[in-house]
Amino acid sequence: MLRRVVRFILTLAGIILGVTLAWMSVHILTERGIELIVYQDIIIYFLFAIAFGLLFFILSKKVIHYTVEFVRIIEHKLQEMPANDILFGVSGLIIGLLISYLVTYPIRQLNIGWLSIIPTTLIYLFFCYLGINVAVKRWKEIDWTELLKRIQKERHGQEIVTSRPKILDTSVIIDGRIFDICKTGFVEGPLVIPAFILEELRHIADSSDTLKRNRGRRGLDILNKIQKELDIPVEIYEKDFEDIQEVDSKLLKLGQLLNGAVLTNDYNLNKIAEFQGVPVLNINELANSVKPVVLPGEEMLVQVIKDGKEMGQGIGYLDDGTMIVVDGGKKHVGETIDVLVTSVLQTAAGRMIFAKPKAVDKVV
Repeated sequence: MLRRVVRFILTLAGIILGVTLAWMSVHILTERGIELIVYQDIIIYFLFAIAFGLLFFILSKKVIHYTVEFVRIIEHKLQEMPANDILFGVSGLIIGLLISYLVTYPIRQLNIGWLSIIPTTLIYLFFCYLGINVAVKRWKEIDWTELLKRIQKERHGQEIVTSRPKILDTSVIIDGRIFDICKTGFVEGPLVIPAFILEELRHIADSSDTLKRNRGRRGLDILNKIQKELDIPVEIYEKDFEDIQEVDSKLLKLGQLLNGAVLTNDYNLNKIAEFQGVPVLNINELANSVKPVVLPGEEMLVQVIKDGKEMGQGIGYLDDGTMIVVDGGKKHVGETIDVLVTSVLQTAAGRMIFAKPKAVDKVV
């Protein structure tokens, strides 16, 4: 319906343009001494009106199509742009228009008619482009946090404390430890939960696989506990990035837009984020950092529970889940023995302790 109304308006505009051009044509002919009979005037008006009305009607379909596509492209680009870029871009445009008006004022006073249109247009285009470009590219160089702190300090004699938004990954929600960490107060808000993460959790919770379904429901329960039991701001980010398919890529894009940190325990996401310069808070790294430090040469009491990958190796675990690889421990599977730590391997994915039996004697 809207398209039909627009086509009618464009057709009417074509008829009006045709009548106007017909009037100008008749006026020019009259000034040159060419007298037209009344019905000839009517024919000229009729032909111009029909010709331009029909032309605009034919072209209106494509004009509407390309206009809609152009609006969609502009809307899509604006959605991708951070709100700060749009705000400062508009501010730069306004400043550029004001400067252009002042610069072109002497040109307008020359009274040179249409000759002033070209330089005036070029000056407006130049200063508007310069204003937008400078405002968008240079505002990031300003340390707004430091500026706010100075203003707060000058007004109230105290500094304000700002906190980087924490964006939750699916893996860290399902893991559940984020609730306990936030409860201790070591993590400050706001916590940002993207809508596409909630959608992924819903799909997992609706899975036909029992294990996946339980993991998804656990994640939703953790989110409800965070909202209800913790005194920490929780925000739902509704915007999605339709041109990006991977959830991890969407998280990193959101981290860049919000200047936030991604909370995860996904080792691969951690590495990709480091490459793209997005701050990451890895729950596994935090867990590893608070584990007791074990040094080579220390003695430990370990129960060897299974064979290792290499020949003669045995595998045991500490209470916190740290894996201990006992060289020569295969023959002690099922036994609790004293071992001597030889080395410790620390990675973002976890920690491994390598040891060897201290003595053959069993410890019951």
